[in-house]
Amino acid sequence: MRTETVNGVRLAYELTGTGDVPLVTIHGSWSSHETWSQVAPKLSERYRVLTYDRRGHSASERPAGQGTSHEDVEDAAALIERLGLAPAYVAGNSFGAEIAILLAAERPELVRGLIGHEPAFLFLLGNRPEFATMMADMERDTGAVLDRIRAGDHAGAAELFVESIALGPGTWAHLPEQMRSRMISNAPTFLDEESDTQYGRIDPRRLERFGGPVLLTIGDQSPPMFAPIVRILADALPQAEVLTFAGAGHIPHATHPREFTEAVTAFIEKHEG
Repeated sequence: MRTETVNGVRLAYELTGTGDVPLVTIHGSWSSHETWSQVAPKLSERYRVLTYDRRGHSASERPAGQGTSHEDVEDAAALIERLGLAPAYVAGNSFGAEIAILLAAERPELVRGLIGHEPAFLFLLGNRPEFATMMADMERDTGAVLDRIRAGDHAGAAELFVESIALGPGTWAHLPEQMRSRMISNAPTFLDEESDTQYGRIDPRRLERFGGPVLLTIGDQSPPMFAPIVRILADALPQAEVLTFAGAGHIPHATHPREFTEAVTAFIEKHEG
């Protein structure tokens, strides 16, 4: 991988493809650029595709001290500018989708189009009584994961996160060994993200600054909190298209790469003419 130092942090990245349209991918928590490995080669046949490890993850530098989600947004913006990719389509998954959406709100001139799968803006559900039980369960499970990270049980934390929050019971053992190892090594950064007081927060009215095309996606096998979050965001982004991946969950680019690649390609081609 190549490296680039932006905002004082060394980030590892790969840039593939020679197409005229740039596509930047942003991975979620616990993960790395490798989460896109099932879709990046095919997408690179059409587009100039950037995959990278966010700060604190895998091959990128892990700064000391409390980080913020805003730093992740600044990193994405800096990479896009440094590598000459603006304006780019930006695709993100989970916390990576949050970063992509925040980037579109804060730096709309850098974003040609936005693709977000299940951004975890849980705060959007916090004051709605119909989601109270769901939110209480999520806070309980997340707290248990964080307690294990604090205790140094990174493997146990990763397994608990996968089975109680992200993918469901019995799924940890079926993940590739490389993916499990990667999640275990990146566990401390999840604690850092969750300790950020502004983690996963955006005023939906700020999204009005972004007028480009938007594709929001969900999986019909995903945890139930994501569908209402996507609906709220779609209301704030009237130009947004919403797509459901049948049979897929929280990481369709890994579990359903063909469907994900086709959806992204169709969206970009629709708006690029």
